[in-house]
Amino acid sequence: MDLSYTPEEQAFREEVQHFLDEKLPKEMSDAVREGRSLGKEGHERWHAILNEQGWLAPNWPREFGGCEWNAVQRHIFEEECCRAHAPRIVPFGLTMLAPVLQKFGSKEQQDYYLPKILSGEHWWCQGYSEPGAGSDLASLKTKAVRDGDHYIVNGQKTWTTLGQHANWIFCLVRTDPDAKQQEGISFLLIDMDTPGIEVRPIILLDGTHEVNEVWFTDVKVPVENLVGEENKGWTYAKYLLTHERTNIAGVGFSQAGLDAVKRLARVQMHKGRPLIENPYFAARMAQAEIDLMAMSTTNLRIISAAASGQAPGVESSMLKVKGTEIRQEINDMARRAAGVYAMPFASEAVEGGNEPPVGPEGTAAVAAQYFNNRKLSIFGGSNEIQKNIIAKVKMGGRA
Repeated sequence: MDLSYTPEEQAFREEVQHFLDEKLPKEMSDAVREGRSLGKEGHERWHAILNEQGWLAPNWPREFGGCEWNAVQRHIFEEECCRAHAPRIVPFGLTMLAPVLQKFGSKEQQDYYLPKILSGEHWWCQGYSEPGAGSDLASLKTKAVRDGDHYIVNGQKTWTTLGQHANWIFCLVRTDPDAKQQEGISFLLIDMDTPGIEVRPIILLDGTHEVNEVWFTDVKVPVENLVGEENKGWTYAKYLLTHERTNIAGVGFSQAGLDAVKRLARVQMHKGRPLIENPYFAARMAQAEIDLMAMSTTNLRIISAAASGQAPGVESSMLKVKGTEIRQEINDMARRAAGVYAMPFASEAVEGGNEPPVGPEGTAAVAAQYFNNRKLSIFGGSNEIQKNIIAKVKMGGRA
């Protein structure tokens, strides 16, 4: 495999760099670099900047308003955005729901919802997990009963990321309680302003409000908000999850994180010498970099296959496992390198306060990031479940 970039790809990288230099607000970049929260307004602002440039939806076909970039272009764009400390785009509408609508949605749903995802009019959240249905998602109990032109939805979803900001939620609901678990599930689009929906905050270990519980009590959802066929939602859910798990790999985020660890290790001292010269710590960084290079190559290969119209299969599980393990390893190295400057549970470091940061640049939110990112190997299907999937597919069920 030739891993060198073509002149055209190098020119594209320079175009991306120029755009980021010109359009990425410095205060936004500073907040991302320091691990501070952007808030809803910050995410919406960056969303609008990318949309104006026409670069908001790299993986969408042009017919739906996307860039239709190839795998290498998307890789370069993510790499440069992470290097410049650009915010991560909220993925639920753009990279999770949109591919489902483009493949399984009706023409009316595509025409109505996709432009509103691009414009930012609709902020989507995901209604998958429940208290008794996390990695075992097929055991979900939220039910939808057909009543004329509506479904009546009752139940609870949990770990709903940024649900406090969303005005729409895509949900898996049980429409046939007598069918086998996977065969009785449907995929519904629900307006969060519908009467009967309540969002309750879940405060995380680092003191932030990122996830929520969402309760449904006799919520009326029009039948036309059903995606695809009734009781076929598990097929659409699996398609969505393959895109989510590939995205979780986070090659660009890991590279930016590793670069930050290297910078920190050059200024933090250990026994009178820079930490980067410590053989044990240097060996950990080298191993993380080797793993990251291998994953980056694998990621390019898998995204190339997806670009031909194929949904990633078991390979997305492989990326999910390895990608999250690498990011957690980098988080741990950063926390150890920061030492006492990691400031665990200092919410001011995340939310932004009036006092200047203590310690070297980038250390203020290191502990909060470490604790928050323990979730990476759990959400999107826990790594243990992903290993089972890999074993069953590659070993013919001999897991």
